[in-house]
Amino acid sequence: MNFESLDPGLAEFAPAMHSALDPVLDAHLNPNLLQNVELDPEGVALEALPVQESVHIMEGVYSELHSVVAEVGVPVSVSHFDLHEEMLWVGSHGGHATSFFGPALERYSSFQVNGSDDIRQIQSLENGILFLTKNNLKYMARGGLIIFDYLLDESEDMHSLLLTDSSTLLVGGLQNHVLEIDLNTVQETQKYAVEIPGVTIMRQTNRFFFCGHTSGKVSLRDLRSFKVEHEFDAFSGSLSDFDVHGNLLAACGFSSRLTGLACDRFLKVYDLRMMRAITPLQVHVDPAFLRFIPTYTSRLAIISQSGQCQFCEPTGLANPADIFHVNPVGPLLMTFDVSASKQALAFGDSEGCVHLWTDSPEPSFNPYSRETEFALPCLVDSLPPLDWSQDLLPLSLIPVPLTTDTLLSDWPAANSVPAPRRAPPVDAEILRTMKKVGFIGYAPNPRTRLRNQIPYRLKESDSEFDSFSQVTESPIGREEEPHLHMVSKKYRKVTIKYSKLGLEDFDFKHYNKTLFAGLEPHIPNAYCNCMIQVLYFLEPVRCLIQNHLCQKEFCLACELGFLFHMLDLSRGDPCQGSNFLRAFRTIPEASALGLILADSDEASGKGNLARLIQRWNRFILTQLHQDMQELEVPQAYRGAGGSSFCSSGDSVIGQLFSCEVENCSLCRCGSETVRASSTLLFTLSYPEDKTGKNYDFAQVLKRSMCLEQNTQAWCDNCEKYQPTIQTRNIRHLPDILVINCEVNSSKEADFWRIQAEAAFKMAIKKHGGEIKNKEFALADRKELGSPEGLLLCPSIEELKNVWLPFSIRMKMTKNKGLDVCNWTDGDEVQWGPARAEEEHGVYVYDLMATVVHILDSRTGGSLVAHIKVGETYHQRKEGVTHQQWYLFNDFLIEPIDKHEAVQFDMNWKVPAILYYVKRNLNSRYNLNIKNPIEASVLMAEASLARKQRKTHTTFIPLMLNEMPQVGDLVGLDAEFVTLNEEEAELRSDGTKSTIKPSQMSVARITCVRGQGPNEGIPFIDDYISTQEQVVDYLTQYSGIKPGDLDAKISSKHLTTLKSTYLKLRFLIDIGVKFVGHGLQKDFRVINLMVPKDQVLDTVYLFHMPRKRMISLRFLAWYFLDLKIQGETHDSIEDARTALQLYRKYLELSKNGTEPESFHKVLKGLYEKGRKMDWKVPEPESQTSPKNAAVFSSVLAL
Repeated sequence: MNFESLDPGLAEFAPAMHSALDPVLDAHLNPNLLQNVELDPEGVALEALPVQESVHIMEGVYSELHSVVAEVGVPVSVSHFDLHEEMLWVGSHGGHATSFFGPALERYSSFQVNGSDDIRQIQSLENGILFLTKNNLKYMARGGLIIFDYLLDESEDMHSLLLTDSSTLLVGGLQNHVLEIDLNTVQETQKYAVEIPGVTIMRQTNRFFFCGHTSGKVSLRDLRSFKVEHEFDAFSGSLSDFDVHGNLLAACGFSSRLTGLACDRFLKVYDLRMMRAITPLQVHVDPAFLRFIPTYTSRLAIISQSGQCQFCEPTGLANPADIFHVNPVGPLLMTFDVSASKQALAFGDSEGCVHLWTDSPEPSFNPYSRETEFALPCLVDSLPPLDWSQDLLPLSLIPVPLTTDTLLSDWPAANSVPAPRRAPPVDAEILRTMKKVGFIGYAPNPRTRLRNQIPYRLKESDSEFDSFSQVTESPIGREEEPHLHMVSKKYRKVTIKYSKLGLEDFDFKHYNKTLFAGLEPHIPNAYCNCMIQVLYFLEPVRCLIQNHLCQKEFCLACELGFLFHMLDLSRGDPCQGSNFLRAFRTIPEASALGLILADSDEASGKGNLARLIQRWNRFILTQLHQDMQELEVPQAYRGAGGSSFCSSGDSVIGQLFSCEVENCSLCRCGSETVRASSTLLFTLSYPEDKTGKNYDFAQVLKRSMCLEQNTQAWCDNCEKYQPTIQTRNIRHLPDILVINCEVNSSKEADFWRIQAEAAFKMAIKKHGGEIKNKEFALADRKELGSPEGLLLCPSIEELKNVWLPFSIRMKMTKNKGLDVCNWTDGDEVQWGPARAEEEHGVYVYDLMATVVHILDSRTGGSLVAHIKVGETYHQRKEGVTHQQWYLFNDFLIEPIDKHEAVQFDMNWKVPAILYYVKRNLNSRYNLNIKNPIEASVLMAEASLARKQRKTHTTFIPLMLNEMPQVGDLVGLDAEFVTLNEEEAELRSDGTKSTIKPSQMSVARITCVRGQGPNEGIPFIDDYISTQEQVVDYLTQYSGIKPGDLDAKISSKHLTTLKSTYLKLRFLIDIGVKFVGHGLQKDFRVINLMVPKDQVLDTVYLFHMPRKRMISLRFLAWYFLDLKIQGETHDSIEDARTALQLYRKYLELSKNGTEPESFHKVLKGLYEKGRKMDWKVPEPESQTSPKNAAVFSSVLAL
């Protein structure tokens, strides 16, 4: 507020603005007010004024409750009731801020905001307080710490601020503009021009911004554009104050007289419904401040500078009996504020005193205030008791006198041994990204720890430290289900939180900081995500699958190859296996084996995931083996025949996974039958020994591979079923050894637990002395950059719950036997490298992956995988040659220590599947990938629809001379149908929360030519046949009608999803650029990964930051004068329109060289959209959405 225009008498207080250091008490100050206030030598009040015992407050009538001194002799410039806590804030002309707590006005904090300028407005936020001075905006915590200090231009003279939302602020003053400031970035985002300078007061309703000007006018402005909608010329001189409530605006001010400005005793009242003035309200005081106090009625409180206060109705008559008097210490009242609860009024006077008036003895400032945080009391005089059993108790709590004598804790050197802390292991992220130059390794700082700070742990063997970081943040459920907080956070089931933007604002990078791609879990039967990752990181399998292509519509090998291709292209963004899982659901064997889970069972975790994933493991290997055995290469996919993997009749899956075995059946009559067979995996068979004997994993594995059991079998000699002894002998070992652990009951879990405990005791016994003697010299024994060499002496944590070896050695003996033993790096040093070339029949297998079942009853459990990612994958993705273990938990990917991959706490982490691979496996196979998709997929093909006729053809296939080249434009649009409805819930506050998004399926894909003589003519317009039940065809938005996707009755060009998918894959691989509107969603539903430089999306080309996305229909109407999507959507029309919009974008932006001019075009677009409410005017006559001139050539077919 401009105080100089209020009263000429204020001029005498200008010198006193900075006189806080004057020790002489002001003559106007009432001595009785300060009788109990202690003054320091500078003359400043240190304590708040006490309440007089005799003060009596009458309910419903305002009367004075307390008075305090904020700063003696310095006028109060502004007062403000805190909107979040029970506090009153006061700012002075000397730039000092003081806060008082509660109705007793106990001093809470006091600090200097500005050294020279007065505080002109205060605004409370959730985390602090905003202070506005002449050319400075300062955000400070309630205790006085600065959060940010935003300096305005020196020429600015700010007087008012308005908080429009939680992060946006308007600041106005005597200049001809209003600034919009973003509190999150602390930057100026807009500068609104003001026709009438001098905005000293701002208010807001749900309809308008209200700006009060020094000229006496009040302007009403639009909430979005800040343009003037209406203007009231209230006073001829100057405006003093105004307030808005409901449909009424009341203002007070000064009128021009011959002698100057005079206070006008008529309040101007305006009706905001009719935008006109109503009868002015005559009051009996000189109004300087006014506020609506809407309790029972819309009362107005009018306050004069001399301390008179009058209550009246804005549409009634003022009664002199309603006047009460505030007794200011100084001659003038300088500020006035009303609490949010309307129970308290605050007045500040020219001598630095604050007066609190209330209508009840115990008022509250806010309806719901949060608890105020106070400083902790000093504990010097009362020392807390010390618990000597706590190792982490800080001994600095013990007060010790200063002495020069030797302390008891200073042990002599003869009786003590220095015991430095064991050096912590190097972060796995550092090892993963390290590059070696000579013997020095370089890696970026992962910033997982504070600089020069290491966690201090006295006892590494203490179990408290093992589970300290795993305790859940919330104590709910700890007593009922204590095992839940054993599950480490990274192993828990991850879920996607959907917003109104879907997945666009979900931060996947928070869960995956690597460049490897995760898999999304919300698709039905996505429990197999971890096994897909295991198969992908087997290099021979990945190359084999990506070289495969056949003509089967639902071929798991083909779909897996497409998914692997997406994982190759991704740079850390998650992929989804929707097409693969769709094909998986159509396989009859999968349903017969119980591998297809219902949505309810998957969500509730009713299925046994460990058994399920082991059955799935056996099924996928068998299915891939069968798919690879097909020798026929269809003519439509001639490119697949060039693959090195498909040249022989034997399946390479069989070469990789198959183990040749002999099954011998010996009857008690002496007859023996031998049959040769092969198996793709082995199942662990645990011994029935109840004596507690200790077993190596190699012993159990040998027992499972060379299985011997007694069973009833048919004997040809006896010609009946007889008890027989059946044994299995290994004849040829596989390159990849797959093991199903079969830990499906507590019996098997106890066996693993007992063996892990026995292995732990043996390791302690073997390494115990070394740990004690070597841990101090560990830093000297590290081999920098080698994870295996970093921990020559394993820690106790790394030895716990470990029974599984990292390597096993197998040897085929001369008598057709098999020797299996655990293999360590020390054995290799002792015996030399164990390679098949050096000793016939000797193989070393290294652990490559473990799939584990996470037990968590709250979420139903989940499946995760530990995978050792090889050098070739790191080289392609990150350009480093390195091997590293990772945890794959759907879209959460995190590097881990190698010991974590073999540690199984059977309370929550149960092994399910193990993958061991032969040493130097990659050197045995051709790892070249030849893209099997050729240009022939774009040629003409027959429709699946029986009734489709040439007259219904809506596209012209590409000719040989029209084959797309790198950089060619292709217009694309897709239409979808819904397979499963969205699952959502309504919260108590009325907002909607999406639990599971709707499952969409692509129903139509259209591609149009982007250049050449036939530009705009489609060359792909495929309707996609589906065997799954459609719950909603979305005809209004897709144009798809029931029957269009049915081959029996459809008249459209109907194809399979795989056929159209191959066409799009070829276009992507050849390097074309796709033009469309909202392509991100289209590619997501089609399940395609397209490089960003090959996507030109008009939804982003015509978009301004932090503004709404604009529909294709509105853009076409605004830029092209086209009215599309009248009754329904048509993908040909949409694709062609997107191409035309891209051409228009190039024209307006001069091929991207003039962004400023294009920015002005976008501003005009958004202004027009707001005026039209983003709606296109209805056409006068409905016409066909398809252009007859364009389609004449199509119909000529």
